[in-house]
Amino acid sequence: MRLVTYQNRARTDAARLGVWIDDRVIDVARLAASAGAELPDSMLGLIDAGPGALALLAELCARHAGQWPAHTSLWLDNVRLLAPIPQPRKNIFGIGLNYVEHVAESSRSLDTSAQLPAQPVVFSKPPTSVIGPGDAIEHNARITRQLDWEVELAVVIGRQAKGIAEAQAMDHVFGYTVINDISARDNRRAGQWIFSKGQDTYCPMGPCIVTADEIPDPHDLALTLKKNGELKQDSNTRHMLFKVPTLIADIASAITLEPGDIIATGTPSGVGAGRTPQEWMVPGDVIEAWVEGIGLLRNPVVSI
Repeated sequence: MRLVTYQNRARTDAARLGVWIDDRVIDVARLAASAGAELPDSMLGLIDAGPGALALLAELCARHAGQWPAHTSLWLDNVRLLAPIPQPRKNIFGIGLNYVEHVAESSRSLDTSAQLPAQPVVFSKPPTSVIGPGDAIEHNARITRQLDWEVELAVVIGRQAKGIAEAQAMDHVFGYTVINDISARDNRRAGQWIFSKGQDTYCPMGPCIVTADEIPDPHDLALTLKKNGELKQDSNTRHMLFKVPTLIADIASAITLEPGDIIATGTPSGVGAGRTPQEWMVPGDVIEAWVEGIGLLRNPVVSI
């Protein structure tokens, strides 16, 4: 299923949980109520509710496919898609230098080591950095002149993980989404990345979460990024240095992963810092990050 957090464009409703099916968004809580059942009206609520809730939702969608009960569906054009998890409970886990070619380009342009990391390189992005499809990436020229892009596959955790083996790691995955790991390259501080990567609007996310059953192999997905329609990044998740189970087990060896936690798994080569000459995002640009099987995340860049 493609799960979304949405608002009705015609009203100022609070954000609600939906299922994106063809050209419609089906409201999860209202669909359940129409069948005399109950399901959460938020993404975190659904994740917390566990596999049984997801199974009930799948059964209801199959039962009513194409014939949605009254007041349960909206045309896609009539909704505004938000970040699937608009307010994560804690920082997003980011993974640096997780594609071999990106390690090489970073060593040339960002003074990082040319040696492949022996362990995952983990940083974080605060919840306040999250924005959704269509929301603006803020360019503050007083703070940065080197605003860069990074398309990434992101993993959403479905149940608590602590001290688990890699062999069990995938059992803890709820689904996948797209993240653009925006980075102010001139804001790195003594090797610490959180100010560079954690500023407001620096974590576009969306357009949906695709449940894990729909993506049996997260290590065979094309991913691209375009700036103003021009292809900048073009790769495949098979080129990850550390695969998803390794990332989950590594983080969970010391930090408890909880339902709703998000891991952005790293970016391939083609970032602006690695280009010759270097290239940065500026106000007026439109950035499109895409991952196969999940969808397109489009955001404009604006001056503040």
